[in-house]
Amino acid sequence: MDYNLLINTLNSNKNIFQSLLVNQNQEAFLWRPYPEHWCLLEIACHLYDEEREDFRTRVKTTLENPGTLPPSIFPADWIKDRKYIDRNYDIIVHKFLTEREQSIEWLRSLSNPQWENFYTHPEFGKVTAHHFISNWLAHDYLHIRQITRLKYNYLKTLTGEDLKYAGNW
Repeated sequence: MDYNLLINTLNSNKNIFQSLLVNQNQEAFLWRPYPEHWCLLEIACHLYDEEREDFRTRVKTTLENPGTLPPSIFPADWIKDRKYIDRNYDIIVHKFLTEREQSIEWLRSLSNPQWENFYTHPEFGKVTAHHFISNWLAHDYLHIRQITRLKYNYLKTLTGEDLKYAGNW
């Protein structure tokens, strides 16, 4: 496995997130198609917290302290517990992008990381650093898709136009 490819793609995704998230007005970053769906602000907060407290922490713990269970996290609860909707959108986006830069810097600084290091999760069993870096990138793709879909639906609502001419969604 070429881990540099994964790391470089995480770095490239920083630019994708930047393009998708910066320069949004309040109406756009608070818009949601349904009450139970996340808006851009909530997605940005989630990305920021996941960057620091989930993926980087889990990769680091597994590489540096194999066998050690990383700290528990509760991302589904964070949206309300951390009052994502009350946060400053531009600051959160900037913080997320800064955290991603720090993650990339840290990943690139690793010397001969042992990607097969693991710990045993009580529910999922053996979980490796390889598993976490792979899922980190997959998490990016899921949220890039989510943001793109949200922006498409916002455009459709904003313009009131049938967008089928653009192609099938």
